[in-house]
Amino acid sequence: MAHPPEPGPLGVFGGTFDPVHIGHLRLAEEAREALGLARVRWIPAGQPWHRAPPRTSPQHRLGMVRAAIAGNDAFEADGSEVAAGRPSYTVDTLAALRTAEGDLRPLVLILGTDAFSALHTWHRWRELFGLAHIGLASRAGQSVDALTLDPALTAELAARASDNKQDLRDAPAGRIVRFDMTPLAVSATDIRARLAHGASVRYLLPDAVLEYIRQQRLY
Repeated sequence: MAHPPEPGPLGVFGGTFDPVHIGHLRLAEEAREALGLARVRWIPAGQPWHRAPPRTSPQHRLGMVRAAIAGNDAFEADGSEVAAGRPSYTVDTLAALRTAEGDLRPLVLILGTDAFSALHTWHRWRELFGLAHIGLASRAGQSVDALTLDPALTAELAARASDNKQDLRDAPAGRIVRFDMTPLAVSATDIRARLAHGASVRYLLPDAVLEYIRQQRLY
């Protein structure tokens, strides 16, 4: 009897999402398409260890993500970091996903160039490559080689970089595959400032998220 095919690569997209906006949505969608991801799992950070506490509670940030991705069957929200009630480390989240998804399913951690440039400062960062691939988003025409990186991270990039998304299917982890993204000058910081001054944020984030913010009286 034929066995069902292995599911395609699972994208992993973390962040504070304070609030989630169209830049996040577009990045996740372009990663899904460019890298051939079966799904993208959104994981709001509960208590980020590397930055000041977010303005809104973990539960509200998870609620905004759920509102934002409703209607996209390829997106799913994961509240595990929110429920944990402790500082969020990507390596621990990926280890839990690896246990849940099995040893063979490819996991792809979606990162922008700013986050990737600081990867060497992350908790147990070298272990990430044994747990997942990295889908590295960069602006069209931007060379990854032009990034200013820590020497140890430069060595990892040189050893693991690939331009072939098929590499994400051929192994469960370990490659860094770059893809082009549409540059959108939208930031959560700017959106929070606009909201604080009563300025319009329409078309910067989904209507469902804006309605959630209004109902919950956030920001």
